[in-house]
Amino acid sequence: MHTATRIIAIRHGETAWNVSTRIQGRLDIELNDTGRWQARRVAQALAHEAISAIYASDLLRAWDTARSIANATGGALQAHVGLRERDFGDFQGKTFAEIETSWPEQARSWRKRDPAWAPQGGESLLDLRQRVVQSASDLAQRHCGEQIVLVAHGGVMDVLYRAATGQDLQAPRTWKLGNAAINRLLWTPAGLTLVGWADTCHLDASVLDETNT
Repeated sequence: MHTATRIIAIRHGETAWNVSTRIQGRLDIELNDTGRWQARRVAQALAHEAISAIYASDLLRAWDTARSIANATGGALQAHVGLRERDFGDFQGKTFAEIETSWPEQARSWRKRDPAWAPQGGESLLDLRQRVVQSASDLAQRHCGEQIVLVAHGGVMDVLYRAATGQDLQAPRTWKLGNAAINRLLWTPAGLTLVGWADTCHLDASVLDETNT
């Protein structure tokens, strides 16, 4: 199995725009207080893992989440633009409701998950999948026999899950993409496989916080 790379994939912590269902895309929105807490908790959960490298989207919400993990694990942190969120073009900065009102036809294509459709000025699901799968593969190939962390966004996590489980781009989403959940994948030259998904035990508020220990 020396040709395999273990991947821990993490979506960034919560932002105010996550709460208000506003499309972030490539806009650089920072973590809110909950998101910063989540970043600390996921960092604690990974503190004793053997991690060779941490790669993160350079957007602040992912970068700050990754920095917490790097501080806790001692893993080297590098930015990788291939891990950025989907470019939503004109949709960025708008709420779901505003999109439905302003662009009903485009909203319908979005809801149907039309693989070739892209928001004006944005990125299609086909382009997103190509970018994310290629980026994950390129990074994994650098670390055969090791374990790496990828910190990115909901759209990126969705692509990784679909790639690892053979789900079509248009298949309805039945899996969670929680902020700061721990997702585990295995990469080999044959592709990605799923090991574990949406572990949020570390975010259980009933577990003692580090301030209480």
